[in-house]
Amino acid sequence: MRKAQAKKFPLAPDPKFNDKQVTRFVNCLMWGGNKTVVLSAFYDALDKVTKISGTEEGYEVWKRALQNVTPAVEVRSRRIGGATFQIPSEVRPDRKISLSMKWLIRFSRERNGKTIADKLANEIIAAAKGEGGAYKKKEDTHRMAEANKAFSHFKI
Repeated sequence: MRKAQAKKFPLAPDPKFNDKQVTRFVNCLMWGGNKTVVLSAFYDALDKVTKISGTEEGYEVWKRALQNVTPAVEVRSRRIGGATFQIPSEVRPDRKISLSMKWLIRFSRERNGKTIADKLANEIIAAAKGEGGAYKKKEDTHRMAEANKAFSHFKI
């Protein structure tokens, strides 16, 4: 174990929207370390979202999609007396954002489409409407926490 908790390095905001959350999302989306390529793919995805939605701006739709996918509770395994219980617990604010971004990226990669921008745009639109894989994952997580509510007195 560590002696002290690791320091959180401050993120630089992205050039277009001046938002640190966009930088964090792009960092999660990045494979192979080429940030400029991923950043342009993300901006392309937001442009496609704007085109498809018509009236709304892609950035706002993306924000709403992240909000819709963000979980409030999750289950954590805890071993008590030889049995393993799934104990529902609230999600820390930092972890909420992290999970929602990871789910959105994971399910966009699994989608059909030619480029990552197409896949990401489709998943963002679906999540903003309350559909798609990432939203379903959130609903499943909440449903599992609800089903195991009886074990909540074993709080971690």
